[in-house]
Amino acid sequence: MGGPAAQPLKKCLRLESGLWDPLARLKTSLFDFQLDPARIAQEPCTPRDEARLLCHSVGRNQTWHTRVRELADFLARGDLLVVNDTRVRRARLLGRRQTQGAVEFLLLDADASGHFRAMVKPAKRLKPMECVQLEGCTGRVRAIEREMAAGESGAIWKVEVLRKDGERASLQDLEQWGSLPLPPYIRRSPGDARIVQDESHYQTMFAARLGAVAAPTAGLHFTPRVLDALRQRGVELARVTLHVGPGTFRPVESEEIEGHPMHTEAYELGAECVQAIERCRARGGRVIAIGTTSARVLEHCARPDGSLQVGSSTTQLFLRPGSAFRVVDALFTNFHLPRSTLLMLVSAFAGTERTLALYLEAIEREYRFFSYGDAMLLMDRTRDV
Repeated sequence: MGGPAAQPLKKCLRLESGLWDPLARLKTSLFDFQLDPARIAQEPCTPRDEARLLCHSVGRNQTWHTRVRELADFLARGDLLVVNDTRVRRARLLGRRQTQGAVEFLLLDADASGHFRAMVKPAKRLKPMECVQLEGCTGRVRAIEREMAAGESGAIWKVEVLRKDGERASLQDLEQWGSLPLPPYIRRSPGDARIVQDESHYQTMFAARLGAVAAPTAGLHFTPRVLDALRQRGVELARVTLHVGPGTFRPVESEEIEGHPMHTEAYELGAECVQAIERCRARGGRVIAIGTTSARVLEHCARPDGSLQVGSSTTQLFLRPGSAFRVVDALFTNFHLPRSTLLMLVSAFAGTERTLALYLEAIEREYRFFSYGDAMLLMDRTRDV
């Protein structure tokens, strides 16, 4: 198994040392790798905390292989976990045109007038002001105008969702009519029994604030058993919100990573979280971001001195090799897609060469990858202030 899939990473690790110069413009191809499809997890472990966990000390360059249920053994009294409490919307709507052609809508953000931006597949023959009847309900979608040409994920249209009486559908209507938008690499065929299980499997136990179209997948590993062990250890927990958008799955297509236009996502950082971080620092604890989404919120809101600004807005922060981390001391995260901004964020935190080496080790040890896959804990990193 470690053979063909591992070769691209081995090649990356043999590149000339000049490519590791922090001032160099990194090529996107450096973050590309092949993965045996068998390593892409199609369902989570049961229970979730049975997922494997690769723990790595950046400071000591030491690695351990364990299970998520043992996470508390690697943390200390006074540490603070920061989780993302976003909840995935049932944003995927299926419909049929009058010609009986199937259409899929993925509802993104809504504007002030109540219209949605939506990814539409297939979009080739859809016409402005055309109405599409939704399957399994009385709702319909009116396509208003196309905003972006079709790409790999479909075209972007401005749409409105209507009830049978012609009134605009409410969020409650959409939650009844829609389904969870699973990542494209999680394969489901009609009638697959796992579709029902995904309704709970693809939400974290922290999910409270509706707004995401993709799960903050690091949080999927947590269970009451893990939280109980962390509490007994003296580890505290705080929450941020980042409503994950579909751009999280978009590969970087520019030749150099600096040329990538980062997607925009809405966030909120509350006073309670900021106060918890201040208390953590005062007692000498570590701030541990649960997932890249939590890390982006904290680093977006960080001032140059490492203090945090309470607030809510949107972020396009692209953490990549050379970026400073002013808040996050440790990172708990999944194994991410090749050429993704998420892999680049992890590389920014632990170093590109080290991250690729850890991915190679995970591939050779047959870890499970992506949303329903295994996890990694990176710790003992000196904060950049």
